[in-house]
Amino acid sequence: MPDYAAMEKTLMDALRLYHHPVAVTFLTSDDEVNEFTRSHQYVEPVKALTFCQWEIAARMQGKTVLGTKEKLACTNAQVSFGWREIDDNEVKTQMKYCVDEDQARRFLASKPHLPLGSLKAIGVGPLGKASMQPSVVHFYCDSLQAYHLAVDYMAATDTHPLRPQIFMSSSACGGSVYSFNERMFNFCPPCSGSYNAGKTERGESNVMIPGCQISQVVERLKVRIGKHGNSSITRPGDPFPGGDICKNCPLIIFKNGEQTPCTSCPKA
Repeated sequence: MPDYAAMEKTLMDALRLYHHPVAVTFLTSDDEVNEFTRSHQYVEPVKALTFCQWEIAARMQGKTVLGTKEKLACTNAQVSFGWREIDDNEVKTQMKYCVDEDQARRFLASKPHLPLGSLKAIGVGPLGKASMQPSVVHFYCDSLQAYHLAVDYMAATDTHPLRPQIFMSSSACGGSVYSFNERMFNFCPPCSGSYNAGKTERGESNVMIPGCQISQVVERLKVRIGKHGNSSITRPGDPFPGGDICKNCPLIIFKNGEQTPCTSCPKA
């Protein structure tokens, strides 16, 4: 069993991630659901929420969530996960983005999805608490962190260039399904409404890496750190990210100033 806790620590420390990487596990049978519930301490949504909101508990609170079709409020995610067919009501949800109904229907049909009815449940939790191989590891990160994840992925898997996919109304869900189906790194911006729906705080980018490849990426990151002394995010021992501007040229530095004595104070 891979040491997912050690992987998460390396990623968090080296890339200074804001959030836990989220292990997304697609559970396709009763046996897999039972294995997941036996091997994880988990919580369940009290009310129906979006997939992105399930992930809030994982990335920000360190909780592992078991989600089912009945607890998934987002119809776009239901389509991505094979829990809903595309119908007229679903087409209407895309009309605010598309030029006409025909385009909305075509765009929906072209989004990645899992086979209809193939999923029993979905587990989402911190990578460090994973006890099963995740289907996908989902990062909420900034663009610099996303870049370094992409570079290490390309080196580890001998893949270049990367061609990320962006899907209408399906960043977290559709992006994860694409990564799983194609066994490929994905990068995309957040969906509209992510900020005001409480799903993201800084307009974070989405990075998805297949669970079967995450150990290769982390090992590549460790090798790079070993050879070059840092992860290209910060200088060793210096928490200030600007310190490595222009190949570690010491451009952003400060020195202690001399305190000006007070001339108006009475002399002792």
